[in-house]
Amino acid sequence: MKILLTAINAKYIHSNLAIYSLRSYAKVYRQQIQLAEFTINNYTDDILQAIYKEKPDFIGFSCYIWNISMVEQLCIELRKLLPDCKIWLGGPEVSYDAEKRLEESTAVDGIMVGEGEETFLELMNYYIAGVKSIEQIKGIVFTDNARKTEERNEILGKEPRRVTVTGIRTEMDISSIPFPYENIEDFKNKIIYYEASRGCPYSCSYCLSSIDKKVRLRNIELVKKELELFLQYKVPQVKFVDRTFNCNKKQTLAIWNYIKERDNGITNFHFEISADILDEEELELLCTMRPGLVQLEIGVQSTNPKTIDAIRRKMNLDKLKLAVHCIHKSRNIHEHLDLIAGLPFEDMKSFQNSFNEVYAMKPDQFQLGFLKVLKGSAMFYESKNWGIVSKSIPPYEVLYTKWLSYDEVLILKSVEDMVEIYYNSGQFEYAIKYMEHFFVAPFELYLKLGDYYERKKLRGLNSSRMRKYEILLEFMSELKEMGGKLSEGINITAFRNILVHDLYLRENLKSRPSFADGYEPYKKIYRDFYCDEQKIREYLKLDSSQISIDQVKPHLHLEHYNINVKQTAETGITVKDEEFILYDYFHKNALNSQASNISVKLN
Repeated sequence: MKILLTAINAKYIHSNLAIYSLRSYAKVYRQQIQLAEFTINNYTDDILQAIYKEKPDFIGFSCYIWNISMVEQLCIELRKLLPDCKIWLGGPEVSYDAEKRLEESTAVDGIMVGEGEETFLELMNYYIAGVKSIEQIKGIVFTDNARKTEERNEILGKEPRRVTVTGIRTEMDISSIPFPYENIEDFKNKIIYYEASRGCPYSCSYCLSSIDKKVRLRNIELVKKELELFLQYKVPQVKFVDRTFNCNKKQTLAIWNYIKERDNGITNFHFEISADILDEEELELLCTMRPGLVQLEIGVQSTNPKTIDAIRRKMNLDKLKLAVHCIHKSRNIHEHLDLIAGLPFEDMKSFQNSFNEVYAMKPDQFQLGFLKVLKGSAMFYESKNWGIVSKSIPPYEVLYTKWLSYDEVLILKSVEDMVEIYYNSGQFEYAIKYMEHFFVAPFELYLKLGDYYERKKLRGLNSSRMRKYEILLEFMSELKEMGGKLSEGINITAFRNILVHDLYLRENLKSRPSFADGYEPYKKIYRDFYCDEQKIREYLKLDSSQISIDQVKPHLHLEHYNINVKQTAETGITVKDEEFILYDYFHKNALNSQASNISVKLN
């Protein structure tokens, strides 16, 4: 029997931990199990052809909100092409309405509900070895088409459609799951997902993880052994899928101390945590990590106490802010903070307050998301009481609530776009800091910028990076022309310089931006500087034994700035008539990939 476990990932860089775990747990049938990974960017027909060419006897699809539509289409066509193949689904998107889904679908034979390792192994025992009857396998919902052919024909003949529910499977020991990755070299260009625990101690109503409140930890010695493999192979990133990684202090410290001690200088580890439960010992340890070793995802969701209470989320906002600030001060850890729009009691004013409070924490990534009313979550059952209306198709995103109209949701969508382009990209750091001074609060900046995009019909255009800088310049020029108290402080010449600075921090440009000062008057100064090896070594703090100057030179850029502005409370610009900045792309910042930049004296 040929088994094909199939995943359709959101991006090429992603991998699907679920199908690797299923295969590793059913290792007795390893020779008969193949994996196939695609992305939602592949054409459905290409995926269909690839699966058909394998001629599988059993297909298992890993189902999520981002791929379920494609999976459903594929199942319909695969049933026509492979009429005798067993088609099974599993994953969070099909676990909470499995019976209804099978009653409505003629293409799917069965669904594995909840965690699937033991279930999948028993299914394989049934199909391949003839062990047990299919009714004895807990954690599945199936039609009689899912039975082996001889059993199916005996029961109902040609087109059986009776649906059977076998009941809930008891929670398994996750330490019994073998290491899922057979060949780590296959993941050189992908994110590796890893699981050190299952379940979550919290009860947030919008989250499926809250259903499994019992946290099960993987044996720490086993975890260390497996992390060592990632470190030995120097994989770029390991992303822990644990819903609240730091809910067990002992396990948390053991893993963080281990990756610090065994740090290979390359591998990055991503953790989703609750920042407000971090204690002094954990914070001190985090602050000693190599820059870039760890990145943290911290869900804030809202700063409105009524909202937090309504979604049954436990969070001490003051402690969260202190922890985020402590980590931020060390400048060694990338912090990713989240907000969710569309929650109970969160109207436009409340969301603006939440936005501004989180923005003030200075996250490296600021994700403005929208409530997804997931099947099986408490929010799914409570949404009518809250007046929350969401889409009926994946990803079940909020349309409006009794506090937030659809018009306001669209405004927030525009703000989200601007945050993604101009904040989260990290390409406009100093330009955004300058612009913030001319708005009452950060939310207003992104709101007005979104309005500008709308008026100029810029939304939806695939603008080049350079064009995005030009748009900021046009936006600020228009703001200055409009007049007003704050706009009087806008210095367009200074802003041009800031844009040029942001550009060169990220990239040694091949062509100069149209808004940069002329290059010709300073050619001789630049040439003389590049010929002065001693001066370059002094500025870069390199001794002769470290590296040759010829290796470094192609990674340097020298830029001249004319600055004729006075320092003001609004802009914070310092008084300088002229400045030369040396950009060093050989020594980039590990957190934001910006070039090192040094002010040099050449006159």
